[in-house]
Amino acid sequence: MAKYITLFRTLLALIAVSLLFFRSAAAYWTAFSFTVLAMLLDGLDGYVARKYNEVSKTGAVLDIMSDRIVENVYWISFMALGWLPVWVPLLVVIRGIITDSLRSIAYEQGFTAFGESSMVKGRIGSFIVVSKTGRFAYAFAKAAAFSLLIAGHIPGVNHPLTDTAAGAGYIFTGAALFLCIARALPVIAGSRRFFWQMK
Repeated sequence: MAKYITLFRTLLALIAVSLLFFRSAAAYWTAFSFTVLAMLLDGLDGYVARKYNEVSKTGAVLDIMSDRIVENVYWISFMALGWLPVWVPLLVVIRGIITDSLRSIAYEQGFTAFGESSMVKGRIGSFIVVSKTGRFAYAFAKAAAFSLLIAGHIPGVNHPLTDTAAGAGYIFTGAALFLCIARALPVIAGSRRFFWQMK
């Protein structure tokens, strides 16, 4: 069940982003609604996996893959629409390539991104990357950035609230980028031992 929720939220996000290029108020409101729903489902798939004992390394990989697709299509699309500079999606994409590559090496040796067998060790690193608090903070920052940026750029709507939404969206974008980098550092640090073992 959890994997279907993961796939469904990915599809919702792709549809939402596609609607942004129609540049109509109706399309943007629909994109906003789909984005909020997709972000809510991001937490639901993990809950369902734990509740019905569907937690697995494959499920964790699928969840991370979905996260990468969703965040990359939003950041890249926002850049294409002129809302963000090109360095924002480049930073996120490069960070994702680095962390996912390192996690694949760890995966081969029996470690996972999250859970008891996480490759990240240490109290601070575990809090930032593995803990529910750390994961929620990053997911919330992205969800707020995506939805508020859409709400702040609805075509034909000139209202102080849209300006406020856009401003808040940029603040959460900054928070999401900060957490994006902060969460990569423990993964990079935790991967050093795998390279020492490589011949």
